Amino acid sequence: MKKMKPIIEVTDIKKAFSKGPKNEILVLDDVSLHINPGEIICLLGTSGSGKSTLLRIIAGLIKPTQGLRYYNQQPVVGSIPKLSMVFQQFALLPWMTVLQNVELAIEGVEFDPAVRREKALKAIDVVGLDGFESAYPRELSGGISQRVGLARALVVDPEVILLDEPFSALDVLTAENLRGDLINLWISKKTNLKSMLMVTHNIEEAVYMADRILIFGSDPGNVRSEMVVDLPHPRDDHEEKMSAYIDEVYRRISDINFQSKRAGMRFRTVRVDYRLPSVAVSNLTGLLEFLASLEGGEGSDLSDVADEMHLDIDELLPVAEAVEILRFASVVNGKFNLTEAGKSFAEASILDKKKIFARQILDYIPLALNVRERLERAAAHSMHKDLFLDVLKSNLSEAASHAVLRTMIDWGRYAELFAYNDNSGMLSLEDP
Repeated sequence: MKKMKPIIEVTDIKKAFSKGPKNEILVLDDVSLHINPGEIICLLGTSGSGKSTLLRIIAGLIKPTQGLRYYNQQPVVGSIPKLSMVFQQFALLPWMTVLQNVELAIEGVEFDPAVRREKALKAIDVVGLDGFESAYPRELSGGISQRVGLARALVVDPEVILLDEPFSALDVLTAENLRGDLINLWISKKTNLKSMLMVTHNIEEAVYMADRILIFGSDPGNVRSEMVVDLPHPRDDHEEKMSAYIDEVYRRISDINFQSKRAGMRFRTVRVDYRLPSVAVSNLTGLLEFLASLEGGEGSDLSDVADEMHLDIDELLPVAEAVEILRFASVVNGKFNLTEAGKSFAEASILDKKKIFARQILDYIPLALNVRERLERAAAHSMHKDLFLDVLKSNLSEAASHAVLRTMIDWGRYAELFAYNDNSGMLSLEDP
């Protein structure tokens, strides 16, 4: 069988952002992927893993630090011909009508106004927007606005469309409807489309849409696993085979996100500058109580927990990471397993929960111990938060450092290990 030649390929992509003269934040490293004609690919991973950055590099909107891009086996610099992009935010110009917003996409390449209008009207018709040509963005719902974005992408007659979480800003029913319409458009072959590459953090969406799923890991971002979804379009959301694929994706994502533990270890060990997940204690408590309940059970699958608690992976994985680094539960082979500490916490009274939580973060979160010990030694037992931020900034970005300290302050307050005054930025052993 003759090997298919990819329409787009990227190899050895690296992207780093400067963090001062001697430091940089590595967002992407060693990323290679190809897009074949006739397939939909979903790039699946948590927010902040670099998926959208990679999409913009492929589109030519961002230059990689290193690496190459190819279009039909030829190296390419800058934009790729016959490629368009649909963004998460609709980015419609509010003073232009739907028709004018769509025409704008080809204004620089098609100078005949009559031809421009004819192509724009055809694209509007393809996405089912007849009757909205003269409407302004302020009159449109989110779903209609995203259809305009899709029409704007199709009007250039692309061979490849890149979609950056195109349905994430929409409500569940609207997103489901638009996904179905996009698949129907793909099957109908009413356009010149040969391939689609879509970024998402929605596992069900990826399995519904994709012929291949590329699972992204983070710090730095790259493709950690590839999975073929061998189901014909259109697909039934409730089909048993789809459920099996969804469970497998959850298992792989679990393995990827919790593989930093050393071989033979049940839990990972974290450093003082570890990027703590931004998880509220209430969410952590809710998960542990669910796992301890009859509904949660022992050895609960991540997919079942996500379904029962109505969480997507951007919500589930951070809280799963939090309960694991705090030794409340382990995550192995896509399953939660409560520890004795986790069971005790879930069943304890409000005051006892605080005591158990305090013990766990002092034992297993070095930053918490660092804050507590420095406050105990400091004059007046108080210190400004910037002194702790300096510890984090040695290995984390400014934004990440603030997010980690914010989490640590929230956890420490709950455990009554220290207090914090947001007006002065001072941490102390006790509230004044």
